Amino acid sequence: MVRGKTQMRRIENATSRQVTFSKRRNGLLKKAFELSVLCDAEVALIIFSTRGKLFEFSSSSMHDMIERYRKCTNDVHSNKPPALQDIQNLKFETACLAKKIELLEVSKGKLLGEGLGTCTLEELQQVEQQLEKTVCTIRDRKMQVYNEQIEQLKEKEKTLAADNAVLSAKCELQPTQESNEDKEYSPSTETENSDVETELYIGLGKKITSMDRSSFGTFKRKYLNFITQ
Repeated sequence: MVRGKTQMRRIENATSRQVTFSKRRNGLLKKAFELSVLCDAEVALIIFSTRGKLFEFSSSSMHDMIERYRKCTNDVHSNKPPALQDIQNLKFETACLAKKIELLEVSKGKLLGEGLGTCTLEELQQVEQQLEKTVCTIRDRKMQVYNEQIEQLKEKEKTLAADNAVLSAKCELQPTQESNEDKEYSPSTETENSDVETELYIGLGKKITSMDRSSFGTFKRKYLNFITQ
């Protein structure tokens, strides 16, 4: 069988990632040893696993190799202008970020169902596991939002119930006050008072009844003028 092309991206499955690390680490150490023997080159190799375990190979003393490396890098950095060194660092970081963005775009496309025709069974299983985790996360968040909304509605219900109780108490007191006021100021009393005729006796016993104010004022002025004369 023709071996498929391996995509240069992080392996999501932990078991597969550990197996691949062991195989490629041994192959890399073997290649470093062969390079040092066949080409009489000084080779130093340092590897740290994801758990922090150290793996190293050196054709001579590792300490001497590290000191030689530091000396060479210091000489190179001292000869380069600072601006040029910064530009090179920025270019390197830009390239790394562009590579990460590309990998993220590929991963996003697979999650959306794009480019799955060239994926292996293992890659499809990884996509499926990632989708299942995403769905579980969305469901958990959805339930959390529902619970928060339910709690808010319960608090609102309690507040409305308290307001309703206060309004009910006010409505029960208001008819009692209105009935008392109606008793004190009943229309019958006013009618009785309005039906009383005002009688006025002036001079020789002339009786004036049912006189309006304007007529009474005119009569009063004439009477005062008559007395003063």
